[in-house]
Amino acid sequence: MTIAKTAATGGTGLHPEVLAFTSSLSLDKALLREDLVGSLAHLTMLSRTRLIPSEDARAIREQLVAIWKASQAGTLALPDEEDVHMAVEVEITRVLGERAGLLHTGRSRNDQVAVDLRLHVREKVAEALDVLATLIEGLVARAEAERGVILPSYTHRQRAQPISLAYQLCGYAAMFVRDVDALGFVLQGVAPLPLGVGAIGGTSLPIDREVTRELLRFPRVTMNGLDTVGDRDFAMDFAYTAMRSLLHASRVATDFYDFASPEFGFVKLDGEIACGSSMMPQKRNPDVFELIRGKAGRAVGNLTNLAVLVKGLPVGYSRDLQEDRQVLLETGPLLTSVLSMLHLALGKVYFDKEKCLAAVESDYMQATDVAEALAMKGIPFRTAYKSTGALVRACQEKGLPLAKVTLELAQSVDARFDAEVLKSADPRRAVERKANAGGTGPASVEKQLVELKSHAARAREMARAIPRLAPLFDSLQEAAL
Repeated sequence: MTIAKTAATGGTGLHPEVLAFTSSLSLDKALLREDLVGSLAHLTMLSRTRLIPSEDARAIREQLVAIWKASQAGTLALPDEEDVHMAVEVEITRVLGERAGLLHTGRSRNDQVAVDLRLHVREKVAEALDVLATLIEGLVARAEAERGVILPSYTHRQRAQPISLAYQLCGYAAMFVRDVDALGFVLQGVAPLPLGVGAIGGTSLPIDREVTRELLRFPRVTMNGLDTVGDRDFAMDFAYTAMRSLLHASRVATDFYDFASPEFGFVKLDGEIACGSSMMPQKRNPDVFELIRGKAGRAVGNLTNLAVLVKGLPVGYSRDLQEDRQVLLETGPLLTSVLSMLHLALGKVYFDKEKCLAAVESDYMQATDVAEALAMKGIPFRTAYKSTGALVRACQEKGLPLAKVTLELAQSVDARFDAEVLKSADPRRAVERKANAGGTGPASVEKQLVELKSHAARAREMARAIPRLAPLFDSLQEAAL
């Protein structure tokens, strides 16, 4: 029996090319676990509300469980149908005959796919939270190990101020903390259970959505079926969050792409992540960081795809929404694979402490610190700024880095410079002096590390609190009918 080609779907049969064109089965096979879990919960509710006999519910459940186990074992061969939902129903029908049709009581594919997609996003959010926690923890551990490394920071990609490497790594981690928060927002979007609204206007059968909600561990049910079946806000929220996180990863990757170049020379890449050239034997290319940037572009495209898909659709369900599958099903694996690779690659990068410090000592990045030290003597900052600017120009004319400035030269520019003020031209002191919250000073960085550890732990807790598909399946296959 092939449901998509018979009167069971409201027609005398689909042209083979139309079936091929309209089928999403090749993509949404990836939603099989979600579909089986949703069907088990719906089946349990139908039995408990006495809408179907418990013995029939038990027989159908046995087949749903069998499909799950065959899939896990790699032996499942689903029939060629329009989508995974129909393929599952046809497979059960092959064994149970007409009784299999009881499963679709009070349910439409519209609310069926809606719950599958929310279960999918919920699962992928849990995975992403764990990966983000690992990445943040790795950045914190590296920061703790590299406290003594001083290197330039950059604005406009020009050297700006000396900072500690620990501070830079904390800055990276802070971006990913925002991604943890964004995933929390995504979870709010998938909190309502859509199953039970039917095709659009509900059902006249006395179903109990609260039973299904409790079984699938959703916090609440959706408010309106007309809105529910066409809602893809949660998908766009997830795609946006993934895109933003991968843009963060791309920015980190660009730093290391630059740092590994001879023009910077701050880091060396381990041979396990450095790629060669097919022609130039001397090359050690940062391909991993380049591909992280490239894959971030796919995430931008995925969000754009979803936004264009939804734009202009009428309220309710439209078949256009089937085109969300490829984008949404790629988003989770793309996010976790890129973040996992970034974590791995960062562990295979080694900073050259001497070269990093030399880049600071040979420049004038401590100028702001000198101006602020002068301002501490009661001189208006703008005046101190101008005097320090003149001092920098005098040093440049003599080919002298700011860290090597003499008191004689400084006082020839402005007599108010003294030995104490010039101590701030030392790169290490320049870093240490920044004690304000959020600054690069050691005390501030220590506070940042403590805070980042708490955020990583929070991400782990959020992931653990999310109901996962495998445990849900285990509980549903044993649930009372």
